[in-house]
Amino acid sequence: METPVYFASLGLIFATILGVFAMRYFAAVTQARARLTEDNAYRLIAEKAVATQAETATALDSMSATLADVRTRLASVEKMLKDVG
Repeated sequence: METPVYFASLGLIFATILGVFAMRYFAAVTQARARLTEDNAYRLIAEKAVATQAETATALDSMSATLADVRTRLASVEKMLKDVG
C-alpha cells in the first residue's frame, strides 16, 4: 500500500468518526433548544392560567357582593309588601 493511499484511508476513517460525533452533538443541542422552547411555552401558559384564575376569582367576589346586595334589597321589598298587604 502506498503512503498517500494509506493516509487518505486513515483520514476518511477519522473524518467519519468525527462526523458521527459532530452529528450526535448537533442533535443533542437541537433537542435541548427544543426542550427549552417547550418549557418556556408551558411556563407562559401557566402564567396566563394563573392570571385568568385571579381575574375569575375577582369577578366571582364581585358577583357574590352584588348577589348579597340583591338579596338584601329583595328582603326589604318582601317586607314592604307584607306590611302593605
